[in-house]
Amino acid sequence: MQQDIIQKLDEKRAAARLGGGQTRIDKQHAKGKLTARERIELFLDAGSFEEWDMFVEHRCVDFGMDSRKIPGDGVVTGYGTVCGRLVFVFSQDFTVFGGSLSMAHAEKICKIMDHAMKVGAPVVGLNDSGGARIQEGVDALAGYADVFQRNVLASGVIPQISMIMGPCAGGAVYSPAMTDFIFMVKDSSYMFVTGPDVVRTVTHEEVTAEDLGGALTHSRKSGVADLVFDNGVEGLLMLRRFINFLPSNNREKPPTWPCNDPADRREKSLDTLIPTEPNIPYDMKELIYKVVDEGDFFELQPEYAANIVIGLARMQGATVGIVANQPMVLAGCLDIASSRKAARFVRFCDAFNIPIITFVDVPGFLPGTAQEYGGIIKHGAKLLYAFAEATVPKITIITRKAYGGAYDVMSSKHLRGDVNLAWPTAEIAVMGPKGAVEIIFRKDAGDPDSLRKRTREYAERFANPFVAGSRGFIDDVIMPSHTRKRICRSLAMLKDKKLENPWRKHGNIPL
Repeated sequence: MQQDIIQKLDEKRAAARLGGGQTRIDKQHAKGKLTARERIELFLDAGSFEEWDMFVEHRCVDFGMDSRKIPGDGVVTGYGTVCGRLVFVFSQDFTVFGGSLSMAHAEKICKIMDHAMKVGAPVVGLNDSGGARIQEGVDALAGYADVFQRNVLASGVIPQISMIMGPCAGGAVYSPAMTDFIFMVKDSSYMFVTGPDVVRTVTHEEVTAEDLGGALTHSRKSGVADLVFDNGVEGLLMLRRFINFLPSNNREKPPTWPCNDPADRREKSLDTLIPTEPNIPYDMKELIYKVVDEGDFFELQPEYAANIVIGLARMQGATVGIVANQPMVLAGCLDIASSRKAARFVRFCDAFNIPIITFVDVPGFLPGTAQEYGGIIKHGAKLLYAFAEATVPKITIITRKAYGGAYDVMSSKHLRGDVNLAWPTAEIAVMGPKGAVEIIFRKDAGDPDSLRKRTREYAERFANPFVAGSRGFIDDVIMPSHTRKRICRSLAMLKDKKLENPWRKHGNIPL
Protein backbone atom coordinates (compact mmCIF):
# COMPACT_ATOMS: atom_id res chain seq x y z
CA MET A 1 0.00 0.00 0.00
CA GLN A 2 2.73 2.43 1.01
CA GLN A 3 4.70 1.50 -2.08
CA ASP A 4 1.68 2.35 -4.25
CA ILE A 5 1.39 5.79 -2.65
CA ILE A 6 5.10 6.45 -3.15
CA GLN A 7 4.81 5.42 -6.79
CA LYS A 8 1.76 7.64 -7.27
CA LEU A 9 3.61 10.49 -5.52
CA ASP A 10 6.53 10.11 -7.93
CA GLU A 11 4.15 10.10 -10.90
CA LYS A 12 2.39 13.25 -9.73
CA ARG A 13 5.71 15.03 -9.08
CA ALA A 14 6.90 14.08 -12.56
CA ALA A 15 3.63 15.35 -14.09
CA ALA A 16 3.87 18.62 -12.16
CA ARG A 17 7.49 19.17 -13.21
CA LEU A 18 6.61 18.49 -16.85
CA GLY A 19 3.86 21.14 -16.75
CA GLY A 20 2.03 21.36 -20.04
CA GLY A 21 4.31 18.75 -21.61
CA GLN A 22 7.56 18.66 -23.53
CA THR A 23 6.03 20.08 -26.71
CA ARG A 24 4.88 23.23 -24.92
CA ILE A 25 8.19 23.49 -23.06
CA ASP A 26 9.98 23.38 -26.42
CA LYS A 27 7.71 26.16 -27.70
CA GLN A 28 8.53 28.25 -24.63
CA HIS A 29 12.24 27.78 -25.29
CA ALA A 30 11.78 28.56 -28.98
CA LYS A 31 10.42 31.98 -27.99
CA GLY A 32 13.62 32.61 -26.01
CA LYS A 33 11.77 32.16 -22.71
CA LEU A 34 12.63 30.02 -19.70
CA THR A 35 10.06 27.76 -18.07
CA ALA A 36 8.54 28.64 -14.69
CA ARG A 37 10.83 26.23 -12.83
CA GLU A 38 13.96 27.27 -14.70
CA ARG A 39 13.27 30.85 -13.69
CA ILE A 40 13.01 29.94 -10.01
CA GLU A 41 16.21 27.88 -10.18
CA LEU A 42 18.08 30.82 -11.69
CA PHE A 43 16.65 33.39 -9.26
CA LEU A 44 17.06 31.57 -5.94
CA ASP A 45 20.21 30.24 -4.30
CA ALA A 46 21.04 26.76 -5.60
CA GLY A 47 19.13 24.03 -3.77
CA SER A 48 17.21 26.47 -1.55
CA PHE A 49 13.74 26.25 -3.14
CA GLU A 50 10.99 24.66 -1.06
CA GLU A 51 7.93 24.12 -3.24
CA TRP A 52 4.40 24.20 -1.90
CA ASP A 53 1.13 22.95 -3.43
CA MET A 54 2.72 20.93 -6.21
CA PHE A 55 -0.37 18.66 -6.27
CA VAL A 56 -3.06 21.35 -6.36
CA GLU A 57 -5.50 20.98 -9.28
CA HIS A 58 -8.35 23.14 -10.51
CA ARG A 59 -11.92 22.30 -9.58
CA CYS A 60 -13.67 23.37 -12.80
CA VAL A 61 -15.98 20.79 -14.41
CA ASP A 62 -17.43 22.90 -17.24
CA PHE A 63 -16.36 22.84 -20.90
CA GLY A 64 -14.62 19.49 -20.50
CA MET A 65 -12.17 20.86 -17.93
CA ASP A 66 -12.82 17.96 -15.55
CA SER A 67 -10.74 15.75 -17.86
CA ARG A 68 -7.90 18.29 -18.21
CA LYS A 69 -6.07 18.54 -14.92
CA ILE A 70 -2.35 19.12 -14.44
CA PRO A 71 -0.79 19.08 -10.95
CA GLY A 72 0.27 22.58 -9.91
CA ASP A 73 -2.38 24.24 -12.10
CA GLY A 74 -0.13 26.68 -13.91
CA VAL A 75 1.85 28.28 -11.12
CA VAL A 76 4.88 27.15 -9.11
CA THR A 77 4.94 28.56 -5.57
CA GLY A 78 7.18 28.34 -2.52
CA TYR A 79 10.14 29.98 -0.83
CA GLY A 80 13.91 29.95 -0.92
CA THR A 81 16.83 32.28 -0.35
CA VAL A 82 18.69 34.99 -2.24
CA CYS A 83 22.22 35.38 -0.88
CA GLY A 84 21.00 33.52 2.20
CA ARG A 85 17.98 35.80 2.83
CA LEU A 86 14.42 34.43 2.80
CA VAL A 87 12.23 35.25 -0.21
CA PHE A 88 8.79 33.91 -1.25
CA VAL A 89 8.19 33.43 -4.95
CA PHE A 90 5.51 32.42 -7.42
CA SER A 91 6.26 31.68 -11.05
CA GLN A 92 3.43 31.33 -13.57
CA ASP A 93 3.74 28.44 -16.02
CA PHE A 94 2.67 29.44 -19.52
CA THR A 95 2.85 25.81 -20.67
CA VAL A 96 -0.19 24.97 -18.48
CA PHE A 97 -3.38 26.53 -19.86
CA GLY A 98 -1.32 29.53 -20.98
CA GLY A 99 -0.55 30.35 -17.35
CA SER A 100 -4.17 31.41 -16.95
CA LEU A 101 -5.43 32.09 -13.45
CA SER A 102 -8.01 29.79 -11.89
CA MET A 103 -9.37 29.87 -8.36
CA ALA A 104 -6.88 27.16 -7.33
CA HIS A 105 -4.02 29.04 -9.04
CA ALA A 106 -4.96 32.20 -7.10
CA GLU A 107 -5.21 30.29 -3.81
CA LYS A 108 -1.63 29.11 -4.23
CA ILE A 109 -0.41 32.69 -4.71
CA CYS A 110 -2.47 33.93 -1.76
CA LYS A 111 -1.03 31.22 0.50
CA ILE A 112 2.57 32.30 -0.02
CA MET A 113 1.63 35.96 0.33
CA ASP A 114 -0.06 35.25 3.66
CA HIS A 115 3.00 33.38 4.91
CA ALA A 116 5.34 36.11 3.67
CA MET A 117 3.38 38.61 5.77
CA LYS A 118 3.54 36.34 8.83
CA VAL A 119 7.30 35.89 8.72
CA GLY A 120 8.23 39.27 7.18
CA ALA A 121 9.83 38.32 3.88
CA PRO A 122 9.63 39.80 0.34
CA VAL A 123 7.33 38.36 -2.33
CA VAL A 124 8.54 38.10 -5.92
CA GLY A 125 6.08 37.33 -8.72
CA LEU A 126 7.35 36.00 -12.04
CA ASN A 127 4.40 36.76 -14.30
CA ASP A 128 3.72 34.90 -17.55
CA SER A 129 -0.01 34.47 -17.97
CA GLY A 130 -2.75 34.73 -20.57
CA GLY A 131 -5.07 36.21 -17.94
CA ALA A 132 -8.19 34.85 -16.25
CA ARG A 133 -9.19 31.27 -17.06
CA ILE A 134 -12.35 31.92 -19.02
CA GLN A 135 -13.80 28.46 -18.33
CA GLU A 136 -14.02 29.33 -14.62
CA GLY A 137 -15.83 32.64 -15.14
CA VAL A 138 -16.45 34.58 -11.96
CA ASP A 139 -14.33 32.18 -9.87
CA ALA A 140 -11.24 33.40 -11.72
CA LEU A 141 -12.26 37.02 -11.14
CA ALA A 142 -12.71 36.28 -7.44
CA GLY A 143 -9.23 34.75 -7.43
CA TYR A 144 -7.74 37.94 -8.86
CA ALA A 145 -9.51 40.07 -6.27
CA ASP A 146 -8.19 37.85 -3.47
CA VAL A 147 -4.65 38.48 -4.73
CA PHE A 148 -5.33 42.23 -5.08
CA GLN A 149 -6.50 42.44 -1.48
CA ARG A 150 -3.29 40.85 -0.27
CA ASN A 151 -1.22 43.21 -2.43
CA VAL A 152 -2.85 46.13 -0.64
CA LEU A 153 -2.44 44.68 2.86
CA ALA A 154 1.21 43.82 2.17
CA SER A 155 1.99 47.27 0.76
CA GLY A 156 4.54 49.01 2.95
CA VAL A 157 4.87 45.89 5.12
CA ILE A 158 6.99 43.62 2.92
CA PRO A 159 8.68 44.43 -0.41
CA GLN A 160 6.67 43.21 -3.41
CA ILE A 161 8.36 42.90 -6.79
CA SER A 162 6.86 41.87 -10.14
CA MET A 163 8.98 40.54 -12.98
CA ILE A 164 6.87 40.47 -16.15
CA MET A 165 8.36 37.70 -18.30
CA GLY A 166 5.53 37.14 -20.77
CA PRO A 167 2.00 38.41 -21.34
CA CYS A 168 0.13 40.19 -18.55
CA ALA A 169 -3.25 41.47 -19.71
CA GLY A 170 -6.67 42.50 -18.45
CA GLY A 171 -7.26 42.23 -14.71
CA ALA A 172 -3.88 40.52 -14.33
CA VAL A 173 -2.07 43.86 -14.65
CA TYR A 174 -3.48 45.28 -11.43
CA SER A 175 -1.60 42.99 -9.09
CA PRO A 176 1.80 44.06 -10.49
CA ALA A 177 0.57 47.66 -10.54
CA MET A 178 0.15 47.55 -6.76
CA THR A 179 3.54 46.00 -6.09
CA ASP A 180 6.52 48.19 -5.30
CA PHE A 181 8.48 47.59 -8.51
CA ILE A 182 7.75 46.23 -11.98
CA PHE A 183 10.54 44.86 -14.17
CA MET A 184 10.00 43.77 -17.78
CA VAL A 185 11.89 41.88 -20.50
CA LYS A 186 12.41 43.23 -24.03
CA ASP A 187 10.48 41.59 -26.86
CA SER A 188 8.86 38.91 -24.69
CA SER A 189 6.77 40.72 -22.07
CA TYR A 190 3.86 43.12 -22.38
CA MET A 191 1.16 44.62 -20.17
CA PHE A 192 -2.15 46.21 -21.07
CA VAL A 193 -5.68 46.41 -19.71
CA THR A 194 -7.24 45.92 -23.15
CA GLY A 195 -5.38 44.24 -25.99
CA PRO A 196 -4.84 45.37 -29.59
CA ASP A 197 -7.98 43.60 -30.87
CA VAL A 198 -10.26 45.36 -28.37
CA VAL A 199 -8.55 48.69 -29.07
CA ARG A 200 -9.10 48.17 -32.80
CA THR A 201 -12.80 47.37 -32.28
CA VAL A 202 -13.59 50.19 -29.85
CA THR A 203 -11.36 53.09 -30.95
CA HIS A 204 -10.39 51.92 -34.49
CA GLU A 205 -6.71 52.40 -33.65
CA GLU A 206 -4.23 50.03 -35.27
CA VAL A 207 -1.55 49.10 -32.76
CA THR A 208 0.66 46.09 -32.08
CA ALA A 209 0.93 44.39 -28.70
CA GLU A 210 4.52 45.64 -28.46
CA ASP A 211 3.62 49.27 -29.18
CA LEU A 212 0.57 49.13 -26.93
CA GLY A 213 2.14 47.54 -23.88
CA GLY A 214 5.67 46.33 -24.58
CA ALA A 215 8.66 46.81 -22.33
CA LEU A 216 9.97 49.87 -24.17
CA THR A 217 6.53 51.52 -24.15
CA HIS A 218 6.19 51.13 -20.39
CA SER A 219 9.77 52.14 -19.62
CA ARG A 220 9.74 55.30 -21.76
CA LYS A 221 6.17 56.51 -22.25
CA SER A 222 3.91 55.34 -19.43
CA GLY A 223 6.42 54.92 -16.61
CA VAL A 224 4.70 51.67 -15.57
CA ALA A 225 7.95 49.66 -15.74
CA ASP A 226 10.83 50.47 -13.42
CA LEU A 227 13.47 48.63 -15.45
CA VAL A 228 13.74 46.68 -18.69
CA PHE A 229 16.16 43.83 -19.33
CA ASP A 230 17.41 42.38 -22.60
CA ASN A 231 16.41 38.82 -21.69
CA GLY A 232 15.00 36.73 -18.85
CA VAL A 233 18.37 35.51 -17.61
CA GLU A 234 19.73 39.03 -17.21
CA GLY A 235 16.49 40.09 -15.55
CA LEU A 236 16.59 37.35 -12.91
CA LEU A 237 20.26 37.91 -12.11
CA MET A 238 19.69 41.67 -11.75
CA LEU A 239 16.66 40.93 -9.59
CA ARG A 240 18.96 39.04 -7.22
CA ARG A 241 21.22 42.09 -7.08
CA PHE A 242 18.24 44.38 -6.46
CA ILE A 243 16.86 42.25 -3.60
CA ASN A 244 20.19 42.68 -1.80
CA PHE A 245 19.48 46.41 -1.37
CA LEU A 246 16.15 45.86 0.39
CA PRO A 247 15.22 45.04 3.98
CA SER A 248 13.01 41.97 4.38
CA ASN A 249 10.16 43.96 5.94
CA ASN A 250 9.18 47.32 7.42
CA ARG A 251 10.43 46.44 10.91
CA GLU A 252 14.00 45.88 9.76
CA LYS A 253 16.69 48.30 8.74
CA PRO A 254 18.21 47.75 5.28
CA PRO A 255 20.95 45.12 5.10
CA THR A 256 24.58 46.14 5.51
CA TRP A 257 27.21 44.53 3.30
CA PRO A 258 31.02 44.59 3.62
CA CYS A 259 32.53 47.72 2.06
CA ASN A 260 36.14 48.60 1.30
CA ASP A 261 35.36 52.16 0.15
CA PRO A 262 36.61 54.62 2.85
CA ALA A 263 33.90 56.78 4.37
CA ASP A 264 36.21 59.81 4.30
CA ARG A 265 37.26 59.36 0.66
CA ARG A 266 37.74 62.72 -1.05
CA GLU A 267 36.73 63.08 -4.70
CA LYS A 268 38.65 66.13 -5.92
CA SER A 269 37.11 66.04 -9.39
CA LEU A 270 33.79 67.13 -7.86
CA ASP A 271 35.30 70.54 -7.07
CA THR A 272 35.18 71.29 -10.82
CA LEU A 273 31.93 69.47 -11.68
CA ILE A 274 29.77 72.61 -11.76
CA PRO A 275 30.38 74.77 -14.88
CA THR A 276 31.26 78.41 -14.28
CA GLU A 277 28.40 79.46 -16.57
CA PRO A 278 25.11 78.96 -14.67
CA ASN A 279 23.13 77.78 -17.70
CA ILE A 280 25.55 75.08 -18.84
CA PRO A 281 24.35 71.58 -17.81
CA TYR A 282 26.39 68.81 -16.21
CA ASP A 283 25.62 65.17 -15.51
CA MET A 284 24.25 64.68 -11.99
CA LYS A 285 24.87 60.94 -12.32
CA GLU A 286 28.61 61.63 -12.27
CA LEU A 287 28.19 63.07 -8.79
CA ILE A 288 26.12 60.07 -7.66
CA TYR A 289 28.58 57.48 -8.96
CA LYS A 290 31.53 59.29 -7.37
CA VAL A 291 29.91 59.65 -3.96
CA VAL A 292 28.28 56.23 -3.32
CA ASP A 293 30.12 53.07 -2.27
CA GLU A 294 32.33 51.73 -5.06
CA GLY A 295 30.32 53.54 -7.74
CA ASP A 296 27.49 51.02 -7.35
CA PHE A 297 24.20 52.76 -8.16
CA PHE A 298 21.06 50.77 -9.06
CA GLU A 299 19.07 53.31 -11.06
CA LEU A 300 15.31 52.90 -11.53
CA GLN A 301 13.21 54.26 -14.41
CA PRO A 302 16.28 55.66 -16.21
CA GLU A 303 14.40 56.32 -19.47
CA TYR A 304 11.24 57.84 -17.99
CA ALA A 305 11.14 61.42 -16.69
CA ALA A 306 14.92 61.59 -16.97
CA ASN A 307 14.93 65.11 -15.51
CA ILE A 308 14.94 63.40 -12.13
CA VAL A 309 17.16 60.47 -11.15
CA ILE A 310 16.12 57.84 -8.59
CA GLY A 311 17.71 54.63 -7.41
CA LEU A 312 19.37 52.67 -4.63
CA ALA A 313 23.00 52.73 -3.56
CA ARG A 314 25.05 52.11 -0.42
CA MET A 315 26.98 54.37 1.92
CA GLN A 316 29.40 52.55 4.25
CA GLY A 317 27.73 49.31 3.19
CA ALA A 318 24.16 50.33 4.11
CA THR A 319 21.38 50.98 1.60
CA VAL A 320 20.30 54.56 0.81
CA GLY A 321 17.77 55.96 -1.63
CA ILE A 322 18.98 58.61 -4.07
CA VAL A 323 16.77 61.38 -5.52
CA ALA A 324 18.50 63.93 -7.77
CA ASN A 325 17.55 66.60 -10.28
CA GLN A 326 19.25 66.06 -13.65
CA PRO A 327 20.38 69.34 -15.29
CA MET A 328 21.04 67.46 -18.56
CA VAL A 329 17.27 67.04 -19.14
CA LEU A 330 14.81 69.97 -19.12
CA ALA A 331 17.47 71.85 -17.08
CA GLY A 332 16.43 69.71 -14.11
CA CYS A 333 12.94 71.25 -13.88
CA LEU A 334 10.24 69.36 -12.00
CA ASP A 335 7.24 68.37 -14.09
CA ILE A 336 4.27 66.00 -13.77
CA ALA A 337 6.12 62.82 -14.67
CA SER A 338 9.22 63.50 -12.57
CA SER A 339 7.12 64.49 -9.53
CA ARG A 340 5.16 61.23 -9.67
CA LYS A 341 8.27 59.17 -10.29
CA ALA A 342 10.19 60.61 -7.35
CA ALA A 343 7.20 60.74 -4.97
CA ARG A 344 6.50 57.03 -5.22
CA PHE A 345 10.16 56.22 -4.71
CA VAL A 346 10.42 58.48 -1.64
CA ARG A 347 7.36 56.81 -0.13
CA PHE A 348 8.89 53.37 -0.75
CA CYS A 349 12.11 54.38 0.98
CA ASP A 350 10.21 55.81 3.92
CA ALA A 351 8.06 52.67 4.26
CA PHE A 352 11.14 50.45 4.45
CA ASN A 353 13.47 52.54 6.63
CA ILE A 354 15.82 53.51 3.80
CA PRO A 355 17.53 56.90 4.35
CA ILE A 356 17.02 59.39 1.52
CA ILE A 357 19.84 61.47 0.02
CA THR A 358 18.65 64.30 -2.22
CA PHE A 359 20.90 66.17 -4.67
CA VAL A 360 19.29 69.45 -5.70
CA ASP A 361 19.78 71.53 -8.83
CA VAL A 362 16.30 72.70 -9.71
CA PRO A 363 15.33 75.96 -11.45
CA GLY A 364 11.63 75.44 -10.72
CA PHE A 365 8.56 73.69 -12.09
CA LEU A 366 8.22 73.30 -15.85
CA PRO A 367 5.92 76.05 -17.18
CA GLY A 368 3.30 75.66 -19.91
CA THR A 369 -0.35 74.90 -20.61
CA ALA A 370 0.30 71.16 -21.02
CA GLN A 371 1.64 71.00 -17.46
CA GLU A 372 -1.12 73.14 -15.95
CA TYR A 373 -3.91 71.33 -17.79
CA GLY A 374 -2.32 68.02 -16.81
CA GLY A 375 -2.57 68.91 -13.13
CA ILE A 376 1.00 69.86 -12.22
CA ILE A 377 -0.36 71.48 -9.06
CA LYS A 378 -1.59 68.18 -7.64
CA HIS A 379 1.18 66.05 -9.14
CA GLY A 380 3.87 68.37 -7.79
CA ALA A 381 2.14 68.22 -4.43
CA LYS A 382 2.68 64.44 -4.40
CA LEU A 383 6.44 64.91 -4.18
CA LEU A 384 6.02 67.66 -1.58
CA TYR A 385 3.74 65.39 0.46
CA ALA A 386 6.11 62.42 0.18
CA PHE A 387 9.16 64.32 1.42
CA ALA A 388 7.18 66.07 4.16
CA GLU A 389 5.66 62.82 5.44
CA ALA A 390 8.93 60.84 5.42
CA THR A 391 10.44 60.16 8.84
CA VAL A 392 13.60 58.33 7.73
CA PRO A 393 16.96 60.16 7.83
CA LYS A 394 16.94 62.84 5.11
CA ILE A 395 20.14 64.44 3.85
CA THR A 396 20.03 67.14 1.17
CA ILE A 397 22.90 68.58 -0.87
CA ILE A 398 22.20 71.70 -2.96
CA THR A 399 24.76 71.77 -5.75
CA ARG A 400 23.60 74.75 -7.80
CA LYS A 401 20.13 76.19 -8.38
CA ALA A 402 17.35 75.83 -5.82
CA TYR A 403 14.66 78.25 -6.94
CA GLY A 404 11.11 78.93 -5.87
CA GLY A 405 8.67 76.32 -4.65
CA ALA A 406 10.88 73.62 -6.12
CA TYR A 407 13.50 74.48 -3.47
CA ASP A 408 10.89 73.82 -0.79
CA VAL A 409 9.75 70.56 -2.37
CA MET A 410 13.21 68.99 -2.72
CA SER A 411 13.60 67.83 0.88
CA SER A 412 14.31 71.29 2.27
CA LYS A 413 14.95 72.02 5.93
CA HIS A 414 11.34 73.22 6.15
CA LEU A 415 10.12 69.68 5.33
CA ARG A 416 12.06 68.24 8.30
CA GLY A 417 15.29 67.71 6.41
CA ASP A 418 17.79 66.44 8.97
CA VAL A 419 21.03 67.63 7.39
CA ASN A 420 20.91 70.23 4.62
CA LEU A 421 24.22 71.12 3.03
CA ALA A 422 25.19 73.37 0.12
CA TRP A 423 28.10 73.60 -2.24
CA PRO A 424 29.69 77.05 -2.71
CA THR A 425 27.99 77.18 -6.13
CA ALA A 426 24.51 76.92 -4.59
CA GLU A 427 21.96 79.62 -5.41
CA ILE A 428 18.88 79.61 -3.16
CA ALA A 429 16.30 82.19 -4.15
CA VAL A 430 12.71 82.73 -5.24
CA MET A 431 13.87 82.79 -8.87
CA GLY A 432 16.91 83.44 -11.05
CA PRO A 433 18.51 86.90 -11.02
CA LYS A 434 17.32 87.94 -14.49
CA GLY A 435 13.66 87.05 -13.92
CA ALA A 436 13.63 88.55 -10.46
CA VAL A 437 15.06 91.87 -11.64
CA GLU A 438 12.59 92.13 -14.53
CA ILE A 439 9.74 91.85 -12.01
CA ILE A 440 11.17 93.99 -9.21
CA PHE A 441 12.39 96.78 -11.51
CA ARG A 442 9.65 96.85 -14.15
CA LYS A 443 10.02 100.61 -14.48
CA ASP A 444 13.57 100.09 -15.82
CA ALA A 445 12.37 97.75 -18.60
CA GLY A 446 13.49 100.20 -21.30
CA ASP A 447 16.97 100.64 -19.84
CA PRO A 448 19.13 97.55 -20.57
CA ASP A 449 22.18 98.99 -18.78
CA SER A 450 20.20 99.53 -15.59
CA LEU A 451 18.75 96.02 -15.78
CA ARG A 452 22.20 94.50 -16.24
CA LYS A 453 23.49 96.40 -13.22
CA ARG A 454 20.48 95.38 -11.12
CA THR A 455 20.91 91.74 -12.24
CA ARG A 456 24.54 91.79 -11.11
CA GLU A 457 23.52 93.25 -7.78
CA TYR A 458 20.78 90.66 -7.30
CA ALA A 459 23.18 87.83 -8.18
CA GLU A 460 25.77 89.08 -5.71
CA ARG A 461 23.10 89.32 -3.03
CA PHE A 462 21.22 86.06 -3.60
CA ALA A 463 23.17 83.76 -5.99
CA ASN A 464 24.99 82.12 -3.09
CA PRO A 465 24.13 79.88 -0.13
CA PHE A 466 24.76 82.47 2.59
CA VAL A 467 21.31 84.05 2.93
CA ALA A 468 19.75 80.62 3.55
CA GLY A 469 22.71 79.77 5.77
CA SER A 470 22.16 82.89 7.88
CA ARG A 471 18.58 81.73 8.54
CA GLY A 472 19.69 78.20 9.51
CA PHE A 473 18.02 76.69 6.44
CA ILE A 474 21.43 75.36 5.36
CA ASP A 475 23.51 73.62 8.04
CA ASP A 476 26.85 74.13 6.33
CA VAL A 477 28.54 75.09 3.07
CA ILE A 478 30.95 72.33 2.07
CA MET A 479 33.55 71.70 -0.59
CA PRO A 480 32.15 69.32 -3.22
CA SER A 481 35.11 66.96 -2.74
CA HIS A 482 34.03 66.44 0.89
CA THR A 483 30.48 65.37 -0.03
CA ARG A 484 30.92 61.63 0.61
CA LYS A 485 32.56 62.20 3.98
CA ARG A 486 29.84 64.60 5.15
CA ILE A 487 27.04 62.29 4.03
CA CYS A 488 28.61 59.27 5.76
CA ARG A 489 29.07 61.24 8.98
CA SER A 490 25.50 62.49 8.83
CA LEU A 491 24.13 58.98 8.28
CA ALA A 492 26.14 57.69 11.25
CA MET A 493 24.75 60.48 13.42
CA LEU A 494 21.18 59.74 12.25
CA LYS A 495 21.25 55.94 12.52
CA ASP A 496 19.09 55.94 15.66
CA LYS A 497 16.78 58.74 14.57
CA LYS A 498 13.25 58.49 15.95
CA LEU A 499 10.44 60.60 14.56
CA GLU A 500 6.73 59.78 14.41
CA ASN A 501 3.91 61.48 12.55
CA PRO A 502 0.63 62.21 14.39
CA TRP A 503 -1.67 59.18 14.72
CA ARG A 504 -4.07 58.77 11.82
CA LYS A 505 -5.72 55.99 9.91
CA HIS A 506 -3.82 57.28 6.84
CA GLY A 507 -3.10 60.62 5.22
CA ASN A 508 -4.92 61.78 2.10
CA ILE A 509 -2.10 62.21 -0.42
CA PRO A 510 -3.17 64.37 -3.41
CA LEU A 511 -3.68 61.55 -5.91
